[in-house]
Amino acid sequence: MPPKVETGEARVVILKTVGGEIGAAASLAPKVGPLGLSPKKVGEDIKAATEKWKGIKVMVKLTIINRVATVEVIPSASALLVRELAEPPRDRKKVKNIKHNGNLTWDQIRKCAKEMRPRSGAVTFEGTIKEIVGTAVSVGCQIEKKTPKEIYEMIKNGELDTTEP
Repeated sequence: MPPKVETGEARVVILKTVGGEIGAAASLAPKVGPLGLSPKKVGEDIKAATEKWKGIKVMVKLTIINRVATVEVIPSASALLVRELAEPPRDRKKVKNIKHNGNLTWDQIRKCAKEMRPRSGAVTFEGTIKEIVGTAVSVGCQIEKKTPKEIYEMIKNGELDTTEP
């Protein structure tokens, strides 16, 4: 029997999933089963909501009110960068150790920083841009045909526009 939850009370479940794929019902069941939801239906809702993030691991926030789950995607900085690289989707089971060696424009970096701003730990927008550039180092891509470390130095020297769009 599901736990007694007052009507209108919101429950939040956060989980990590691969975009555009139905997660295993066995992994969803312990999280959403006690709240009176069908893991299969929740998995299909997650698949529909993460269709734009096909093949990329993203965080998903399920807000459950009156046995109805609403799905919200919470992308990480690396997920934003990989999506901006616009690489074709790969089969995760066959292709391992992917190198994201594409090239991003400065506008794409600013767009990612704007989307990441509410969740950023930085005080200023320039700090959020530096977070995104630092993530580009670990992802392995280039920015404007330069390494992210060179771009970081250009930001520190004030050579690039870091004002909020």
